[in-house]
Amino acid sequence: MGIAPLRFTSCGVHKVKAIAAGAEALPIAIRGVTKTYGRVVALADVDLEVKSAEFLTLLGPSGSGKTTLLMVLAGFTRPDRGSLKFGQSEMIRTPPHRRNVGMVFQSYALFPHMNVAANVGFPLRLRRVPKGEIASRVELALETVRLAGYGARGVDQLSGGQRQRVALARAIVFEPRILLMDEPLSALDKKLREQMQIELRHLHEKLGMTTVYVTHDQREALTMSDRIAVINHGRVMQLGTPGDIYERPESRFVADFIGESTFLPVRIEQGKATYNGQPILTGSHGLADGEATLVLRPERLSLLDAQAGDHLNCFHGTVGDLVYQGDSFLMLVKLADGIELSLRSATRRNAVAAIPKPGGSVTLGLDPADVTLLPGRD
Repeated sequence: MGIAPLRFTSCGVHKVKAIAAGAEALPIAIRGVTKTYGRVVALADVDLEVKSAEFLTLLGPSGSGKTTLLMVLAGFTRPDRGSLKFGQSEMIRTPPHRRNVGMVFQSYALFPHMNVAANVGFPLRLRRVPKGEIASRVELALETVRLAGYGARGVDQLSGGQRQRVALARAIVFEPRILLMDEPLSALDKKLREQMQIELRHLHEKLGMTTVYVTHDQREALTMSDRIAVINHGRVMQLGTPGDIYERPESRFVADFIGESTFLPVRIEQGKATYNGQPILTGSHGLADGEATLVLRPERLSLLDAQAGDHLNCFHGTVGDLVYQGDSFLMLVKLADGIELSLRSATRRNAVAAIPKPGGSVTLGLDPADVTLLPGRD
């Protein structure tokens, strides 16, 4: 079954604001949080601040520590040491049910023996809210996520997208000031997942809750976040806006994990970069002399005429493979030293036929403004 996109009419916006009006969004301050399991360090002295009403994504590979950090925020995991504050209140020793945070799990965690209304109303019953008020607040929460009239349905009668919305309605129905989400879209197919990314972002903007979202999907993080904390081996590797993280990575790990990248070894001498003796035109980079790494994004490279480009960085090579991907094509080019570059370009009518075939010689260009240099080779 398909799901209708969220559309906020003037009446709908008023009601959404009413849901969020129960309390002001809280900032989160994490200081020196460490968690170990035997010899395994899940979190290593993590410092992180989440602004009030911000949408912050914890992004990293499997086993990086992002879910452990979310469970610390939720109260399901107690760290070995460190401080966690919601606003001005220390929360480390506060049990989960007293933290007043909404939680959306990867599996949705809906009760199969309850209908939709009972699932959404469950947090209110735990808080001993009067029955009459529960009914009206459940109706409002379902309307907020575009499921008005679904209260009597069984969970098994819903599509994956609808179940995700029920889980979200349950998380917001008691008006939490903080919303935590643990890969809530991972079970959906690609098209529905991309639709829900936009809808969750719109809903966040209307509700104004401080939101911490966990994912390993880089594109999802770039689409939804105000800021992204890239995590690896229990440490925050970089914190910044999606643009900062993608355009200005601070380490090879971040550059490799976010998007697609190829790395070329370069040397910095007297402030100028060279690759195999070839000068690399750059802007101001501020790196000390020594070894460095040039980051190449496939979409930043262009296919040039062999004689073109004294104002560009040029790389000559041989086409290794050409992959047609519908809206774009991916060209793999092997340089003389054996390093393989990737070029991605939009597919234009009749343009693919003019592209050199595997084995042909090509010249790739890189604008100096698109040069990203990282210190060292690791």
